[in-house]
Amino acid sequence: MSEPSIFTRILNGEIPSEIIAQTDTVFAIRDIAPKAPVHLLVIPKTARYRDVTELAAGDPELLSEMVAVAKDLAAEYSNGDFRLIFNAGPDAGQTVFHVHAHVLAGGLSESSMGA
Repeated sequence: MSEPSIFTRILNGEIPSEIIAQTDTVFAIRDIAPKAPVHLLVIPKTARYRDVTELAAGDPELLSEMVAVAKDLAAEYSNGDFRLIFNAGPDAGQTVFHVHAHVLAGGLSESSMGA
């Protein structure tokens, strides 16, 4: 059995982090290395899915809830506009293999983030 992910350890209280939002199935925290003025992570409480493709195939309702929570966070922490990013695989920049969404907002521009 593999070690629990950092996100599971945060959820279990083993690693300190401020949970800024949560539902029965997802929680959100601030990214420790922000790439935008607002950079939050939306994370399923289950570690069953390694990336967004597994999540979409296995539990599309959970994926939909992640998007809804991201929208709510963007409204709360910014003006409601946001970029939602999922990294899938190490060559795409994924370093934690517990699916999670990056919510980026607050002063983003096409030139700084790509179109």
